[in-house]
Amino acid sequence: MGLAATHAFLSLIHVLMHDERMTSIETPLTFAAGEETVSGIYARPDSPFATVVVAHGAGAGMEHPFMSGFSRAMNDAGAATLRFNFPYREAGKKFPDRPPKAIATWRAAMAEAASRSGGEPLWAAGKSFGGRMASMAVAEGMEAGGLVYLGYPLHPPGKPDKVRDEHLYGLTLPMLFLQGTRDTFATTDKLEAVVDAIGQSAVLQWIDGGDHSFNVAGNKRPAEEVGASLSGRVAAFIQANS
Repeated sequence: MGLAATHAFLSLIHVLMHDERMTSIETPLTFAAGEETVSGIYARPDSPFATVVVAHGAGAGMEHPFMSGFSRAMNDAGAATLRFNFPYREAGKKFPDRPPKAIATWRAAMAEAASRSGGEPLWAAGKSFGGRMASMAVAEGMEAGGLVYLGYPLHPPGKPDKVRDEHLYGLTLPMLFLQGTRDTFATTDKLEAVVDAIGQSAVLQWIDGGDHSFNVAGNKRPAEEVGASLSGRVAAFIQANS
């Protein structure tokens, strides 16, 4: 076996055996999103209760340990997942795509997930930017069983009066806001007021001491573990609202 083949084989073994709890094989894929082609990773356990499409935040792609930890823990909980890159990340750029391109990518990702589904509920989830773009896509007609926000970026840090909430009030599907109490992108009073105004379809759960990355001061954990720690709340909410 040549050196390149050996590296490829070891990489495959790492994917299949990275965590002894993992029950779902991860399948790399690509799909068209408008004029772009983006990458994704799909995993499907036996008889999933839902498929959850997961988008990354502005500063990191689908390969970030937070994203992989969350997705793999959702697989272990019994959900299929499709996590994907936005076009800017695929191209190695730093600045996020404008909403029209990001929304088009969300639509394409949901269509890709639906094509692999067995008819189970199809939910949209996202870290920060990814979650906000999902909500904007739904506001523009994208179908989803529900939305999960892993740290909703309600306003820029230090600018609580510049809220990004207008499109949320017309949404009636189930929505879970998971937010750290130290998150500078959403002060507690502002976010609580927004969720209350949305109505009964929206639920806010605070992660005590968490920042925008859900890191808790004095409790340093690997990003993969932090992402995985949110899966229980998300799985329970989806199962209760599907």
